[in-house]
Amino acid sequence: MANSTEPQKPQNTKKNKKKGATLDTFYGAKIQNTEQTEDNIKENAPKPSKGNGNSPQTYEEFESEMTKKMEAFWEEKLEIMQKKFTHLQNQFDQTVKENQALKARIRQLEDNDRVKEQESIKQSQNTKKLEENIKYLTDKVIDLENRGRRDNLRIIGLPDKPEINTKLDMVIQDIIKENCPEILEQGGNTATDRAHRTPSTLNPQKTTPRNVIAKFQSYQTKEKILQEARKRQFRYKGMPIRVTQDLASSTLNDRKAWNMIFRKARELGLQPRISYPAKLTIYFQGKVWAFNKIEDFQLFAKKRPELCGKFDTENQRARNT
Repeated sequence: MANSTEPQKPQNTKKNKKKGATLDTFYGAKIQNTEQTEDNIKENAPKPSKGNGNSPQTYEEFESEMTKKMEAFWEEKLEIMQKKFTHLQNQFDQTVKENQALKARIRQLEDNDRVKEQESIKQSQNTKKLEENIKYLTDKVIDLENRGRRDNLRIIGLPDKPEINTKLDMVIQDIIKENCPEILEQGGNTATDRAHRTPSTLNPQKTTPRNVIAKFQSYQTKEKILQEARKRQFRYKGMPIRVTQDLASSTLNDRKAWNMIFRKARELGLQPRISYPAKLTIYFQGKVWAFNKIEDFQLFAKKRPELCGKFDTENQRARNT
C-alpha cells in the first residue's frame, strides 16, 4: 500500500517573530509592518486540503492572491502618501513665495529708510543754512537800524508831563545850555529835526517816565553831547537825567545784560565802557580788554586772582532778589 504523500503544512511564521512597529505618517496615518500584514493575510487565507493532488496548485494561487493584495495595499498607501507629499510641497512652495515677498518688502523698506535718512540729512543741512542766513540777515537789519539811529540821542529820566511833552525841542535846548554850554559857545548846530516819547502810548503800569528820542541835524553835535554825558551826570532843572546813544531794542537789551558787571567793574576802578554794538571794554593791568559775550568775561575773571569771585552774576542776582 503506497503511502500518500501528504504535503507538509506550512509552519506558522508568526511564532518567534516580533511584531513590526507602526509608522506614523505626516498626518497620523498608521501603516503596519510588512511582516505583520503578511501574517494576517496568511491566517485568514483558506488552508489547502490534505490528500488533494491539487494542493501545490492551490498554494500557488494563494500566494499569487496574497501578492496582489499586498501590492494593492501598498499602492493605496503610496497614493495616500503622494497626496500628502503633494499637499506639503504646495504648502512649502507657498511659504517660499511668501518668504520671498517679505524679503522684497523688507529690502524696499530698507531702501526707503535710506532715502529718508539721506533726505533728513539734506533737510538738516538746509535748515542749518537757513538758520545761518536768518541770523546774518537779522544782524544785518539790526546793524542797519542802529546806523539809521546814528543821529539820535535817548534821554532817560525826563519827567513825563504834558507841559514838557508839548515843547520837547525847547527842553532839549535847555538841557544843552545847563550841562554843556560850551557847545553853544563854539557855534555848534544844536537844532533837532524831531523829538518824541517812546513808546508812542503811555503804559499805565509803568511807573518810570518814557524815554525821549531826539534826532539832531548835526551828527558832530550829537557826538559832542554824548561825550560830555559820559563824563558827568546830566541834569534838567537840578533833576538827574541820563543821555545815551539811541539804538535798536535788541541792542539795548544786549547792553542791559552787562549792567551788573559794568557796575562792579566801575567799583573796582577798571574803567568799563560799552562800545558798539554791545561790547564791554575794561582797563586791567595796563591793557585794554574787550569782550563780546558775558561768558567770555566770566572765564577771563576766573583766571585772574584779582577778579576771581567778584563777578558771580548768579549770586548777585540771588542777593538782589
